[in-house]
Amino acid sequence: MGRKILFITTDQMRFDAIGVNGQKIARTPAIDKLAKDGINYTRCHAQNVVCMPARSTMVTGQYVSTHGVWMNGVPLPADAPSVARYLKEKKDYKTALIGKAHFEPFLDMAAYENRMAMLHEFGPHRGFDHMELAAHGARGLLHYPRFLMENHPEVQDFFYPVLNPATMAQNSFGAGDTGAVQVKHNKVSRELYHTDWVAERTLAYLDSLSAEDDWFVWMSFPDPHHPWDPPESEIGRVNWRELDVPAGYPGSHEKIDEILSAKPRHWREWWMGERVTCYEAPPDWVPKTLTTDQLREIDALTHVKNELIDEAVGRVMAKVAARGWDGDTDVIFSTDHGEFQGDYGLLFKGPHHVESLMRLPLIWRPAPNAKIAPQSFDAPVGQVDFAPTFCEIAGLAPAEWMEGSALPHTAANAAKREAVFTEWDSEFNGTSVSLRTLYRDGWIVTAYNKSSLYDGHEGELYDLKNDPRQWRNLWDEPSAAAMKADLLDDLRAREPKSRANKLNRVASV
Repeated sequence: MGRKILFITTDQMRFDAIGVNGQKIARTPAIDKLAKDGINYTRCHAQNVVCMPARSTMVTGQYVSTHGVWMNGVPLPADAPSVARYLKEKKDYKTALIGKAHFEPFLDMAAYENRMAMLHEFGPHRGFDHMELAAHGARGLLHYPRFLMENHPEVQDFFYPVLNPATMAQNSFGAGDTGAVQVKHNKVSRELYHTDWVAERTLAYLDSLSAEDDWFVWMSFPDPHHPWDPPESEIGRVNWRELDVPAGYPGSHEKIDEILSAKPRHWREWWMGERVTCYEAPPDWVPKTLTTDQLREIDALTHVKNELIDEAVGRVMAKVAARGWDGDTDVIFSTDHGEFQGDYGLLFKGPHHVESLMRLPLIWRPAPNAKIAPQSFDAPVGQVDFAPTFCEIAGLAPAEWMEGSALPHTAANAAKREAVFTEWDSEFNGTSVSLRTLYRDGWIVTAYNKSSLYDGHEGELYDLKNDPRQWRNLWDEPSAAAMKADLLDDLRAREPKSRANKLNRVASV
């Protein structure tokens, strides 16, 4: 027998969402224990800040330009490389993905991910022997909404309806206590909510395995991604009325206007409601209308969601221990991208390469029998490194198509890490945006490629040591010109080549 791998991901979780990374409100003891017993990487960046490109990077070990899923709505080809398939073929791992996959668009009716439940099938697909899929609500074609439809149809209308069926755009209405966008008090019982469902289906799959099996199980929670509608029974965990506004909120419309006016134009245009540059937020919602009470309620509900995830993680870890696997099981915990959650007066995500969206929680709890010392590293790493790490755990050389490197677990290897790269491309309602970003030495530089909005000379430059909230754009500052030139040269040298044939976008999400 070899080492088993439990890969745990959330959706749209900020770096500071968990206790080990400074969180003071949400209680996350199970995740914090993984960090205490393992390695906490404090400078992990997403290779893209929306779901489908980031998740495609995690499963392929490739940069976005290579695998080709350049924005949401672009399906990852069925024959794309898969670390699950590699582990299965080379080491006979049992493989499963339970929860949110999103390698194929939710609105693509031809996608196998969307037909699986209707066909009463659970794979195999993309190297996974078994898949049970969920997303953010109770309607749709995946296994979770089908389970609710067949067994508990009365709860389907309890959830916030993310999409307007008439337009297929995101809804912008709100409820709760403050009327905040995409907030609803959800009357579903906790055990039927998707967080607990994902955990229970993971437990069932683990119970189906023999004691001798080696396995790679990806447990993928749809939360804390919007909408903000956790079970009503749980929202008393955090009283929004007792919260301060999140620290990244600038504090006044005047201050927000000042900060955003120094960034490229699409930042302020979105806040003002003048231009929406991508599908990642409701098109008719104007960020400037967000009140501090609404923000505090959303913040509170996010904390509740994160506590439920932590408790689910704890239950699954208890099962691993009960099966006698804990000593030989590696656990990696991360997310696909972050969330503004009030930073700059904004919510959701989009073509904005800042810490709120790029910087991720990442914990690797090596199998105790591997005798790897607990520690923390601030070396720059990324999602492109996950697949090679799974290979190292399994005793395999990384596949030739993987572009990252196994996560460092010694100080010497961590010291070799210099930079991490992030990219964005989108087209929405006639507006295109293209960004390339490098983090290195405490600086973040973003070059804007030529697009419908920009001529290719615009950009952003931030000194995180002196400006950790990225409120001061130094792109045009003469004192930072030498640093900007050096970082841009490094960025272009590290930029991956784009695939020869651009993949088609077939749906909005």
